[in-house]
Amino acid sequence: MKPEVYWVALEKRFQGSLLGLALGDALGAPHEGGVLERLLWRMLGTTIEGHARWTDDTQMSLDLVDSLVARRSFDSDDIARRFAAGYRWSRGYGPGAAKVLKRIARGQDWRHANRAVFPEGSYGNGGAMRAPAIGLFLFRRLDELPDAVSLVSGITHAHALASEGALLVALATALALTGKSPHEITAKLGQACCLEPYASKLSIVNTWLPSGGTPTARQIANSLGNGIAAVESCVTAVYIALRFLGEPFLVMQQFVVTLGGDVDTIGAMAGAIWGAATGIDGLPAAELLKLEQKDRLMEAASALYRAESLIHKSN
Repeated sequence: MKPEVYWVALEKRFQGSLLGLALGDALGAPHEGGVLERLLWRMLGTTIEGHARWTDDTQMSLDLVDSLVARRSFDSDDIARRFAAGYRWSRGYGPGAAKVLKRIARGQDWRHANRAVFPEGSYGNGGAMRAPAIGLFLFRRLDELPDAVSLVSGITHAHALASEGALLVALATALALTGKSPHEITAKLGQACCLEPYASKLSIVNTWLPSGGTPTARQIANSLGNGIAAVESCVTAVYIALRFLGEPFLVMQQFVVTLGGDVDTIGAMAGAIWGAATGIDGLPAAELLKLEQKDRLMEAASALYRAESLIHKSN
């Protein structure tokens, strides 16, 4: 492949990742929660223009991308301010994260606010859902990923389990972006893994992927999880993304819906990894046309690509 073609493809992969995240989020949101939550989303889930709305997963990812583009680095105070300013209850923020962000908006330092609700820090998947942006920004500097992920996740989700889950999602996104195979990706994730719950789940994935097995949604939920905790969703999302590489995005998304649980966030994380590997041209065009703020998402992804490229050229 000629270098100039590679770089065009790379920008499309940035776009595919961020738009894949938003699309998985928006398509999964109507299937989230119980009857009351679904009824509420029927009222909130469509814009005035008739586009499918995304949730806090995409909002916080955009906030993070905007900060990385503006600062060209991980400025935690700037990221925290953007997270707080972007908060809208109608985006479906979790109650714990909402309390943290409201404290930050009132002027409390995020280093204190992030443990105000959970003294040991939240171990939910809120840090992981926005981690793909970190993987994109640092795909050529993987040694910087652990510290960057810990910093960004820690603004709202300071527990070690939350940070490690976010690291696995960020690393999977970075490796998918550069065309690594599912086997290469899971091998790298295993090397990066420190906490036993994740190691056990990755071991399961390493038995499923090479065999070409197709465990059912129920088997995946029972073995890997489908909940809001990072340890119950991050490896699940990675597995689904890798299993469905080469298949249509909507086939993967329908499987996520069948899996149930935290549908929008698992869909967002899997969508980001799948999109990084496949690029924007692989995403379903009809659904993209119905996606809220599609052009803004595309420009944000391109801006992140340009920022990363400038940093690379200057080093």
